[in-house]
Amino acid sequence: MDKEKSIGELTNVVARFVSLVGKKLPDDVWAKLNELRVLETEPLPKTVYDTMFKNQELALELNRPSCQDTGVLQFLVKCGDSFPLLGRMEKILTDAVIQSTKEAPLRHNSVETFDEYNTGKNVGKGTPTLFWEIVPDNDVLELDVYMAGGGCTLPGKAMVLMPGEDYEGVVHFVLDVMTSYGLNACPPLLVGVGVATSVETAALLSKKALFRPLGSHNPNERAAKLEKLLEDGINKIGLGPQGFSGKMSVMGVLVENTARHPSTIGVAVNTGCWSHRHGHILFKSDLSYTVMSHKGVVL
Repeated sequence: MDKEKSIGELTNVVARFVSLVGKKLPDDVWAKLNELRVLETEPLPKTVYDTMFKNQELALELNRPSCQDTGVLQFLVKCGDSFPLLGRMEKILTDAVIQSTKEAPLRHNSVETFDEYNTGKNVGKGTPTLFWEIVPDNDVLELDVYMAGGGCTLPGKAMVLMPGEDYEGVVHFVLDVMTSYGLNACPPLLVGVGVATSVETAALLSKKALFRPLGSHNPNERAAKLEKLLEDGINKIGLGPQGFSGKMSVMGVLVENTARHPSTIGVAVNTGCWSHRHGHILFKSDLSYTVMSHKGVVL
């Protein structure tokens, strides 16, 4: 394998995938929006959904991002320890973001903290954001791409509950967040909840929850029940599409969890908007790929 040629090839494919994510919603989100529209009975929420669908059609027709805020690029990198380009992945992903910024194009969203200047490339100190998972005895790369906008997920919230608050405290915290500034993102929302042992572990889980397929459930029976209870509760708030009221407020609630310290429950909430710019792609060691989130797409 010509390593430099392979690096260039993988960079180009990832750049094209990033551009696609900004213009075309994943299949599960598109299906869920159509499902939610049918459940609305009043004319205003139905009109809002019609506008959303028209927005998506025009994004593809005009070949431009569907939302002006293309966010901070974030990647969940689940990489086998034998994947041939593992050691070069950070540069590959950074270069792909720069390339997509020019080609898509993407709005310039990387501002150097304290120095207060926009890099103009969507890359800077610590951006794009990379979350790593190294898989032993494996040569496959799974890549989740996410555009985290100024309203969706970036304004998440996390805290550690006091010992006596128990899981009722988790529910109270989530609903408090959703009724206070859940509308920072554009409903119907995708709600990621992390339940762990500290602020940082819960926050990371709440972000990773947003990368799960819609309709999936936590394998733990009690956690899955919590997902359903929270979804029903948030729907009853009546946010509706774009916050104009309606029967359905969320596309789903996804809970991720780890073990915890006996005296603490860390909890965090991240919200994704209806225009959930997320994609999932799988690369084999020979760099052949399958786009998992957008069936039938060839980059």
